[in-house]
Amino acid sequence: MAISFQGGPNGRGRRRFRGAAAISEINVTPFVDVVLVLLIIFMLTAHVMEFGIEVDVPKVRQVKESAKELPVVNITRDGALYLNEKDVNINELPAEIRKRFGDSQAVYLRADKNTIWEPIAQVMSELGDAKFTVNVVTQPEDEAGKKR
Repeated sequence: MAISFQGGPNGRGRRRFRGAAAISEINVTPFVDVVLVLLIIFMLTAHVMEFGIEVDVPKVRQVKESAKELPVVNITRDGALYLNEKDVNINELPAEIRKRFGDSQAVYLRADKNTIWEPIAQVMSELGDAKFTVNVVTQPEDEAGKKR
């Protein structure tokens, strides 16, 4: 609470509400408090509004490794489709998997995290129609910082 005091020539002064004239001062302390709180809220929420929802490939612990060659369908950032290391057409994908891997029932799908969803959904649909089990490949936690 602020108290105004104006001293007169004889040492006596006039207090705020005792005299005929009121001193009109603005107390800016509550205003500054409110502005600082709003500034902090804005600073905390500004980065959420700028970037939106960000989705990365989930990082999980590694379970076990296998020496057996498995069918892995790779989808690059631009939507190119590869079966292990050879490029393949999406319409020939189930036949090519059966030709190269025999009676394998599971297929691993590995896609770049910046790939748009449409090619991934088309590949999953094509493999599902051919009665393959689709397993999605994720990045292990301990290798999260390393480039592949």
